[in-house]
Amino acid sequence: MPIDNPTAVSRAAITGVACYVPERRITNADLAARLDTSDDWIVSRTGIRERRVGGPGETTSTMSAEAVRRLMAQRGLGPDDVGALIVATVTPDMVFPATACLVQDQVGLRNTWGFDLSAACSGFLYALTTGAQLVVAGAHRRVIVVGADLMSAIIDPEDRTTTVLFGDGAGAVLLEPAEPGYGLLDFHHRVDGSGRNDLLMPAGGSWHPASHETVAAREHFLRQNGKVVFKFAVSQMAECVTTLLRRHQLTPDDIAMLIPHQANQRILDATADRLGVPHERMASVIARYGNTTAATLPLALEDALQAGKIKRGDLVVFVAVGAGFTVGASLVRWQ
Repeated sequence: MPIDNPTAVSRAAITGVACYVPERRITNADLAARLDTSDDWIVSRTGIRERRVGGPGETTSTMSAEAVRRLMAQRGLGPDDVGALIVATVTPDMVFPATACLVQDQVGLRNTWGFDLSAACSGFLYALTTGAQLVVAGAHRRVIVVGADLMSAIIDPEDRTTTVLFGDGAGAVLLEPAEPGYGLLDFHHRVDGSGRNDLLMPAGGSWHPASHETVAAREHFLRQNGKVVFKFAVSQMAECVTTLLRRHQLTPDDIAMLIPHQANQRILDATADRLGVPHERMASVIARYGNTTAATLPLALEDALQAGKIKRGDLVVFVAVGAGFTVGASLVRWQ
């Protein structure tokens, strides 16, 4: 793409959002019936009351495809109107081909190319930044970014510390050229690979390929060091947002809505307190959905929009921390 591309624009804007969650609900009472836990224990430590779990035949690609269909219907788009598709996920239908290929085929996006992006709970945010650059460069006028995970596929049903946390879901946003002064203003992302052993799925890759031994050791399920992840998430989410605001001579008072990754209500509250953002200006849907990994940000965004908490001209900040560790924040002037 030439530098002086005449179709290049200054920024990209989110011009639509649509989500999908499975119908099946798993409540805390359902989990307490088979695990050594209780509704009070789960709510007090996580803020989660229920989560959605995919039914027979549901996969990351089918959830993603439904979210994309809803988004396209909302925006009146046809199969030839989307230039690129980026799917952020850690639960692809298979190692390859990419989930984006499966979604493209299911939705019938005839002129669309795409790929998957793996950054765990920061995946949607990283994909948003990537998709925005395609729009800004003038490569495409419309890019769809999906965050989706079928976490029930990789959660150990016998581990109460992780089973209570995660749910399934998908969300999609449309990126288009922004009006002057609006759209994605800036981002601040980084990774810290020293945390690679604190949140991971040990087997299934080239390090520990699948074998009888890895299956017997339950190494194809997610594992996490909860205390380390909690401490890192609180400190780094607040630090990321602060860095981004200082870069633009802004304060937390300028934020109309903070949309954080939905990992744990205590993490959300602690982050808001560190930043000095009132809790009513922090999006939270974790009680209904749990941690849906890459889907949490679009789910929280859709909820805030439907509740009328975001209006044109508002400054919105997205922030996330994920396995890796991955960290990120994005600043948006809502169009």
